[in-house]
Amino acid sequence: MNKKTIIGSILIIISIITCITVKTLKKETKIETNKIEATILTITENSITVEDENNIIYTFQGKNIEEPIGTNIIIEYTGLTKEDNKQIGTIINYEKAPVSTTKDGVNNTWLDKGIFSDYYIMANNKLKELSLDEKIGQIFLVRYPETNQKEELNKYQFGGYIFFEKDFKNKTSEEVKTMISELQKTSKIPILTAVDEEGGKVVRISSNPKLVTEKFKSPKELYEQGGLELIKQDTIRKSKILKELGINLNLAPVVDVSTNPSDYMYERTIGQNADITADYAKTVITASKNTGVSYALKHFPGYGNNKDTHTGSSIDERKYEEIVNNDLKPFKEGIQQQAEAILISHNIVNSIDPENPASLSTNIHNLLRKDLNFTGIIITDDLVMASVSNIEDVTVKAILAGNDLIITTDYKTSIETVKKALQNQTISEDQINKLAFRVLAWKYYKGLMIENEK
Repeated sequence: MNKKTIIGSILIIISIITCITVKTLKKETKIETNKIEATILTITENSITVEDENNIIYTFQGKNIEEPIGTNIIIEYTGLTKEDNKQIGTIINYEKAPVSTTKDGVNNTWLDKGIFSDYYIMANNKLKELSLDEKIGQIFLVRYPETNQKEELNKYQFGGYIFFEKDFKNKTSEEVKTMISELQKTSKIPILTAVDEEGGKVVRISSNPKLVTEKFKSPKELYEQGGLELIKQDTIRKSKILKELGINLNLAPVVDVSTNPSDYMYERTIGQNADITADYAKTVITASKNTGVSYALKHFPGYGNNKDTHTGSSIDERKYEEIVNNDLKPFKEGIQQQAEAILISHNIVNSIDPENPASLSTNIHNLLRKDLNFTGIIITDDLVMASVSNIEDVTVKAILAGNDLIITTDYKTSIETVKKALQNQTISEDQINKLAFRVLAWKYYKGLMIENEK
């Protein structure tokens, strides 16, 4: 073989190797993209936050979005990873998508096939009858005011009132029934009437011997005296009394896992390990069904050994694995039994979101929606509690974090904050519509709306 032939052969081999290498590199660097259809919640200089039909919230970085909040868009993205339970990706491209509806006119992006889905058409029809102010009112569960209760309800059309011990003090059963009946007659939409009737340390109704001869026992006392069977009987009896008085929502049970008597929350829990606490959650939710009273599991994602958030901020330093393997068990079990509502704590859980209280954290809400498949109503703890009350625009942040229902004592400030946010386009009217729609669907599910419309 002469020199020219050798050189030619070498050049051919190099050319083949180069071609193969280039093709391989192209293959290896090919970007895998996916698409999602969602509604814009917020837009910043560097990112966009959207919410899909399953109420999962995503944050995307990259390409500038020129559409206003509330717009339905299809995003082509890459790099979607789960970082600290926050869905984060990078936008490659996007396009505006028309808001599609069912034949009955329900926005398809609201259809999550969840626990209340059989009532979405009725809820949507009712939503069309409400003014924007009335829709805003529906997303608030407010502290029963000191005065002018009917006037305030007529003005704001709240989603409901939450009552405390002093609201029942010295009243007879007939007086309580009349009080609540008058409120229901005043409201355009039947209201949620809520109490914290946990038993033991926290009782509202049974603090008054005219309403209940003896205070309801704590879950810990009941379990020690008669196990889960006694807890079942207690739930049925309690629900019957509440229903007769006109109460339709009990912000209980406390399913936080606590076995240490020195924990702040210990006296309000069953005082047992995660497995028994999960059985407790299952027992209460199952027993409460068809009683006319809804129950709300609390305080997600589990209070642990944290201090009282009524008096200041509380930081949970536990590892993520410990929370998942321990504290989430009771919530999972309650959700499997069709729990309708879950109340979120104000604790800052460092392993999930070190920057925000749980009630204001999209990470926490995504954990509940995505990992636990919860489709019911997410409720904040009271926004006047010291742990969150000094946070600027706390009500707007609570809405954007993924809550459906806002508990607040200072409802005038909260409602004004929402109205200003709508004006300056921090939140969209579409978002308010969706939340009001979900609250209405819950009310239909509960039978409140159907009873009212007979």
